[in-house]
Amino acid sequence: MNAWTFGVQVFVTLFVIMDPPGVVPIFLGLVSPFTEKERRKLAVKTAIVSFTVIITFALFGQFILGYLKISLPAMQGAGGLLLLLVALELLTGKNEKKGEEPGLTDVNVALVPLGTPLLAGPGAIVATIIFVKQIDGVEMGVALFAAIGVLHLVLALILRYSTGIIKVIKTSGVTLIARIAGLLLAAIAVQMIANSVTAFIAA
Repeated sequence: MNAWTFGVQVFVTLFVIMDPPGVVPIFLGLVSPFTEKERRKLAVKTAIVSFTVIITFALFGQFILGYLKISLPAMQGAGGLLLLLVALELLTGKNEKKGEEPGLTDVNVALVPLGTPLLAGPGAIVATIIFVKQIDGVEMGVALFAAIGVLHLVLALILRYSTGIIKVIKTSGVTLIARIAGLLLAAIAVQMIANSVTAFIAA
């Protein structure tokens, strides 16, 4: 496999796993309390957080998981619990109070749950570690990191320009999106926890 083919494979695989278009409703639900300028910044911050997490695990993932003796099912379970907490906030409307402290909260939202574990979750992390093991030469290594970089640039653009939808749907639409996002996020969280339990039982 040449470096170009490898890079395309990395991009497509991680794009499917992270599913940026599918994250848009959840992103809009979480950032709705903020101003338009803050939403655009959040889109970039979210991409940066996800990029940082993925790159960190690409470089040190095997060592980190091995040293801390953390299994994939454990990561899935922890990620699911984090997402479930945020989903409950979206469903009950508690996230609407977040706009009162944008200087602190926008960073928190970009970190959890958007940057991780929603985007840079267990699936993306494990896929990245597997791709790292397949690297054969400098060119493939460059292709891997280039693909991850391009993916997060696309991710940032998708999230940034999705914020314009909020202007169209107004307050009632935002509330509806937040509730739907909460339901979707809860479903994702339950699935992650179920996968974690299943993996522990099968182990």
